[in-house]
Amino acid sequence: MEQYFSATQKMEQEVMFPSLLRGVSPQQDGAAPAEGGPADLYERYQLLKAIKPVVERGLASVTDQSPAGADADTSSDDDDTMDPQLEERLSHHLAGLQQVLTHLTRDTNALTRRYSQILEQISPSEGQPSW
Repeated sequence: MEQYFSATQKMEQEVMFPSLLRGVSPQQDGAAPAEGGPADLYERYQLLKAIKPVVERGLASVTDQSPAGADADTSSDDDDTMDPQLEERLSHHLAGLQQVLTHLTRDTNALTRRYSQILEQISPSEGQPSW
């Protein structure tokens, strides 16, 4: 989770001109293009930026969420009637979440690297005088 947030923060700091990503194919950045996914890196950038607050809100809502009408009296009853496969189901969902976050982190890092490459191609090297 921390890797994902770190990657998105780095992307947001480095990608100052997202329009430079227009028309750049996602295939060129090392990430496998998803069928029906973003057509260029600009669209992928927009998608990754839109997903970040959803992930952040999702984490907050999971920690704040409690069943409606749940009392302290019923919590002891829930322990007796708990689904025996609850741990297995939770493990399955957490594994899926981990896969999604790993994929998003990889795509975010690839987009940031590609943006840096584009900037290097556009601007002359900083160590050489321009005269």
